[in-house]
Formats: sequence, structure tokens, C-alpha cells
Amino acid sequence: MISRVGYPERVSGRIEFINASCGGVPKRSMFEGLITEAGLDGDRQRDLRYHGGPDRAIVLFSLDVIHALQQEGHPIAAGTTGENLTVSGMDWTSLAPGAELQIGEVRLHITSYAAPCETIGPSFLKRDFPRISQKVHPGWSRLCARVLHGGLVRIGDAVALSHKPSALPSPQPSALSPKPFLVDRR
Repeated sequence: MISRVGYPERVSGRIEFINASCGGVPKRSMFEGLITEAGLDGDRQRDLRYHGGPDRAIVLFSLDVIHALQQEGHPIAAGTTGENLTVSGMDWTSLAPGAELQIGEVRLHITSYAAPCETIGPSFLKRDFPRISQKVHPGWSRLCARVLHGGLVRIGDAVALSHKPSALPSPQPSALSPKPFLVDRR
């Protein structure tokens, strides 16, 4: 008998870009950054009603998702949608609020999906910024995080899923999802 076992998860990745700005987008890459409970040192937000604060201190996005969006023709690049940390190598569709990430001594608690706004419109064909809305395209969104423990991060640092909540939604298959594998149980 052959049965579907599920989707293998990549529980570790690496930091590819660390991004900050004096307010707004695009954020520019830097080699290292100090993460505190207030966010990435040197990064500012223009509208604190929608950005920043303890539950949105750090915004993360997947370089793998960015590459998939570029393949669709979108002019997106690391930092152009306002993320602080651009990571690669993780099963992005499996990350959700409640998960915790470890980057060296830094520990982040994912609090929510980042709602896209028109400010990031230039990163998308026809300004289609809802292309990374979790509500419209599950698994393609940026993630907001609270800083549980701060510290210094550098490009190339390992990112590990250190806690996965038991009630994570089942990953929705997408172009980014690993293919399910089959096991022969004869």
C-alpha cells in the first residue's frame, strides 16, 4: 500500500539580508544589526499606527518567496516590502503566528501576518500589493514578530524554528510547497 505521509519541513534557514531605513521603503541592506525589544536598531517607521510596536518589532520575509514573485514578473527585491530580515531555506508555508525562531542569541515570537499596503505597490506588477496578503494568497505573506531576546544578527546566521505551536494550520499547497512524498507500506 502506498500512502501520503505529508510535507517535509525545512526547520532551519539562514539570514540573507538585514534591512533598515529611516522610514518607509525600500529598506537598505546592512551586514549586521542589533535587534532589541524595540526592533532593529537604526530602523524607523513612518506610521506607527500600522508599523512597529512590540508585536511588530521585526518583520520577516522569505527570499524564496521573493524569487518566486520575481519569476511571475514582479520587480520585488529584498527590503522593498519593508521586511527587516530576509531569510532563505525555510518552509515558509509552515510558519505562522505562535511559532518561535532562534537566530544565535536572538529569539523571535511570530505574532501575526503582515498586512500589505499600497506603499509597497511599486514592488508588484500593476501595483498588485495584495499578492502577498495572507488572506488572498496563504503562505506568501511577510511575518511580524515580537522580540523575546535581543542580540546581534549577521548575514549568513542560521535561523531555526525553535517552537512550533500545536495548532498550526495545515500548509496549503502552493508553488512554494515541497511536493508530498509517498511511502511504500507493503
